[in-house]
Amino acid sequence: MSIVRSLLSRRAFTALAGAAVLATMVPGASVAQEVTIPIIVKDTTSFYWQIVLAGARAAGKDLGVNVPELGAQSESDINGQISILENAVAGGPAAVVISPTEFKALGKPVDEAAKSVPIIGIDSSADSKAFTSFLTTDNVQGGRIGADGLAAAVKAVTGKEEGEIAIITSLPGVGSLDQRREGFLDQVKTKYPGLKVVADKYADGQATTGLNMMTDLITANPNLVGVFASNLIMAQGVGQAIAENKLGDKIKVIGFDSDEKTVGFLKEGVLAGLVVQDPYRMGYDGVKTALAVSKGEKVEAFVDTGANLVTKDNMADPKIDALLNPKVN
Repeated sequence: MSIVRSLLSRRAFTALAGAAVLATMVPGASVAQEVTIPIIVKDTTSFYWQIVLAGARAAGKDLGVNVPELGAQSESDINGQISILENAVAGGPAAVVISPTEFKALGKPVDEAAKSVPIIGIDSSADSKAFTSFLTTDNVQGGRIGADGLAAAVKAVTGKEEGEIAIITSLPGVGSLDQRREGFLDQVKTKYPGLKVVADKYADGQATTGLNMMTDLITANPNLVGVFASNLIMAQGVGQAIAENKLGDKIKVIGFDSDEKTVGFLKEGVLAGLVVQDPYRMGYDGVKTALAVSKGEKVEAFVDTGANLVTKDNMADPKIDALLNPKVN
């Protein structure tokens, strides 16, 4: 009997040892690899948000975290994002990373979601105090940078920081866009009194609307010398209008964020500058922060991910080039 027991004990030990080795080899076997942290963006079709998702994807790979990439197909689909958030929370993730589409509308949904899981905010805020951490550009400062860039561009052409200018905001009620508008208008008022804001427009989140608005502004304001388009979609539309009317030398435009089209406009002189954020970092650090929170670690309540003014003169700088040409795949 003792020999039989000894053989059985050896077999049991061997089986347990083999199982332990197998557990270290099979993906998803470790605790970290079983963690799920969804990221919810405003518009999965937008290049900007694809950069955010690329950063989140890289973080998931580096940290061994499952990162479902979620979001509506338009920044104006507020109800769609609310439903996505509710469904994501229902799945019992370790935490959720989200960029709210609209400040007021997402407030209560974020409050409700935070009762079940930690919520990490990126890019745009919501009317909620339930975010465990928030990673974003200082959008008020981003607006100020836009005003400085526009004033410099106008002065380069006219010799003075004076003239009629306009601002076009993609959508009303979006926290980040409202803050950029606030920063831009405040900087113009306090630092550039010679610049007169003759139009303060809101669009509907569509590039064609930005194109049409800019075309109308050109007709209605023959003395216009500058425009601030406060997000990527509006920069595309406004830039298209400037290109079609061959007004790059007369009307200076500062956009916000970048893609292949707007960088092309910048190279061609259609746009005078772009205020560029670091969306890749938002996605990567958003997931990294969410994982830390899920482990009970202390994190910063607010992280400024930075913004830079990109012009034709500095776009080849290594730091700027990395922001303009992020690794999306």
